[in-house]
Amino acid sequence: MAESSRITARDGVRADARRNRERVLVAARAVFAEHGIDAPMATVARRAGVGVATLYRHFPTRDALVRGAYAQQMETCARALTEALAAPDPWQGFQQLVETVCALQREERGFPAAFVAAFPETASEHAPSRQRAERDFTTLVRRAQTSGALRADFHPSDLAVVLLAHCGLVTVLPDDGAASRRLVAYLLQSFRTDPANKPLPPPTALTLRSLPIAPDGPQGRRPPRA
Repeated sequence: MAESSRITARDGVRADARRNRERVLVAARAVFAEHGIDAPMATVARRAGVGVATLYRHFPTRDALVRGAYAQQMETCARALTEALAAPDPWQGFQQLVETVCALQREERGFPAAFVAAFPETASEHAPSRQRAERDFTTLVRRAQTSGALRADFHPSDLAVVLLAHCGLVTVLPDDGAASRRLVAYLLQSFRTDPANKPLPPPTALTLRSLPIAPDGPQGRRPPRA
């Protein structure tokens, strides 16, 4: 009977730990969406309703917390790259990869910064994953160029430029899916060797008078409506 009680207790502790971990991850995504991935860890703990010590027990570093919060999205990106390499048409694989990553940036507000910060140069433990992803993407680029669809002067580093540009857009306009999709379509068409004839997605309702840019900075407060 005593042994049975200990087993039940251990199971209860494990279940409680799993619930705490999940609460921390949910809270982290919410806090990162509101305040960015540099938000204080204590803010995440408070939002989750757990102590700071509990948070650090599950995620000893900020990097671990960010990766845990967006593990599913990172796995989706990795799977998209694998599928892109396996696609019979290299251009279609390339296009679907870019669209998938940008869709994830658009749908999860904290993910753009997390993705851009992924695989940092200073984190040697992530170097193999980073190097493999870079190597696979370079292979995809070369295949698409050899097929004649991707312009010859596209460089793999251009993807980082695309993601930074799209990250800026969805950070300032998190609810404007039309602007996101149109920007991605424009960029993909600009990468084609031949002129694209496919129609663009519908335009955004944004106007120059409603740009969310204040005089004192690119992410300042929204200007007053006329």
